[in-house]
Amino acid sequence: MSDQRTIEDGYLEPVAEGLGFPEGPVAMNDGSVLFVDIKDQLLRRLTPENKIVNVAKLPGGPNGVAIGPDGAAYVCNNGGVYTFVKIDPLAPTGSGKTPNPEREITVPWPERPNYEGGSIQRVDLDTGEVKTLYCKYKGKCLIAPDDIVFDSDGGFWFTDTGMQEGTTTESGAVYYAKTDGTMLNQVALVPTANGIGISPEGDKLYVSDTVFGRLWSMEIVGCGELKKPNPVPPMPGKVVQTLPGYQWLDSLKVEADGRVCVGTIFNGGITIFSLDGTTQHLPVDDIFTTNLCFGGEDMCDVWITASSTGKIYKTRWPRPGLKLAFTA
Repeated sequence: MSDQRTIEDGYLEPVAEGLGFPEGPVAMNDGSVLFVDIKDQLLRRLTPENKIVNVAKLPGGPNGVAIGPDGAAYVCNNGGVYTFVKIDPLAPTGSGKTPNPEREITVPWPERPNYEGGSIQRVDLDTGEVKTLYCKYKGKCLIAPDDIVFDSDGGFWFTDTGMQEGTTTESGAVYYAKTDGTMLNQVALVPTANGIGISPEGDKLYVSDTVFGRLWSMEIVGCGELKKPNPVPPMPGKVVQTLPGYQWLDSLKVEADGRVCVGTIFNGGITIFSLDGTTQHLPVDDIFTTNLCFGGEDMCDVWITASSTGKIYKTRWPRPGLKLAFTA
């Protein structure tokens, strides 16, 4: 990118439009970006020429994706835990106002006519072949797997965001698993676990807790093991920070210096959590700004999923992102 303005200057270049509900971007070695489209139930690729190529059909709700040590894509599929509707935020249902189609956005809705439980799937990027690795834990269906990150040992951590059904809530959780389908462990309970990432030193696991607007830090003490939390109060780790007001936290990525960048819902944009406890909010024109990824030679190219408007933006970041354990 010749233009060296950054997101701090308000620089956002739309590189994909007309998508269903994009999420989970992953920068690839050839300059393309792999991502999931939850609404359209697809694993897709944005080419360096900004063309969209469908990689695999993933019925249910592909929600997050990461590249494993074998070069395959590993996908969190929420199983269709919600459907999608178009709304005009300025003319909501029951307001008596006439919706304006030009203002309509696509949002997730808590109706699930085809929901059968979530899963973790492996997708061969050469053939498009899909294999389900995990769909149950101790005999119970995974609820809504959401986001995923690999460690340097070749295993992966993933979040299950749980489910809200009327006045009943099924808690979310954090899991650790192997790619061969032989090991799945629940390692923490987080009410609405969503984004997940590993610190540059590999000693901390960061998890966003969506509806509480909270970022957790958990101590990694071994391969797939977290430090056991104190029983009172029942906390999965340390609170990095809880955002004020009504802001939800979605997926996240980590910068090379350890800052944590989290997609922010309702207060649309990316919130950066610094090691000194401060935050910085970088606005994006979408109240469902869900995720981002770092790439390029200097790891300062960034792609952002503006999900409710069906767009992906590209920009420059003021600092490099942390390189992921595996790429393809």
